[in-house]
Amino acid sequence: MPHARPAPTPLPADALNRRIELLRATAEADPRVEGVLLYGSWTLGEADAHSDLDAYLFVREEDVDAFDGREFVERLAPLKLAYTNMYGILAVVFDDLMRGEFHVEPTGPGIREIATWRDQVHFPRPDAAVLLDRTGGLTAAARELAAFRPPEPVATAQQLTDELANWTLMLAHVQARGEHARAHNLLHAVIAPLQLKLCRLLRGSTAHWLTPSRALEADLPGADVGRYATTTGSLTPEALRTAAANSWHWSRELAAEAADRWGTRLPLGLHEEIAEALSPTG
Repeated sequence: MPHARPAPTPLPADALNRRIELLRATAEADPRVEGVLLYGSWTLGEADAHSDLDAYLFVREEDVDAFDGREFVERLAPLKLAYTNMYGILAVVFDDLMRGEFHVEPTGPGIREIATWRDQVHFPRPDAAVLLDRTGGLTAAARELAAFRPPEPVATAQQLTDELANWTLMLAHVQARGEHARAHNLLHAVIAPLQLKLCRLLRGSTAHWLTPSRALEADLPGADVGRYATTTGSLTPEALRTAAANSWHWSRELAAEAADRWGTRLPLGLHEEIAEALSPTG
């Protein structure tokens, strides 16, 4: 029986910082590149040895069509993988197993597009996120997203309450049909993020709103982390039924807490019917 290969040793954080500085220098030396904007954990001040290198490269409009993003990124380090991912973004894996994503955009339209990112992207340290700005427009655009605006609680809680009922009913239907893999995916990929957002809203912990599972153990009380754990399970009919029932029970508690605090509407009859549909005899 073959031995399991050890996990790769993560890069030290200073090696990642050096790569960012190399990205800055490489972009500065290429006159076609007019701006570089980092995003992700780097911009939140949370980058560590396991972080990716994610950036927008703003290229002169007359050069963007001929710009070879892979060739540019390969100047930073040899690549083990480079391809256009499902979102149309250049995704790479460097030779040290660091991951990266690079958007190549024309400078003018690309920078103007940043204004539409409000409430989706947050740059708490915009000057650190901007590695290069030949025009001045990129820094100004990033600074407009420096202030984090927490979600408005009442409308957001109502939206999440309704989403949880809708998607959990779908979960009950596909589970009853015997599509256990589909139900398992719904529970973990669709319902859980909605629950975590509602929980974060109630706890006043919305800093990681856009990725609600990020830093979960540090951001939320242990009791909430424990409740979340009960909503997960293996892909077996019995484990899935238990996880789904636990998930809906927690969703109802969160929704009731939101209703008590903010006066959101609870379709109690529907909630009961969903609980019945999730039961083994439903």
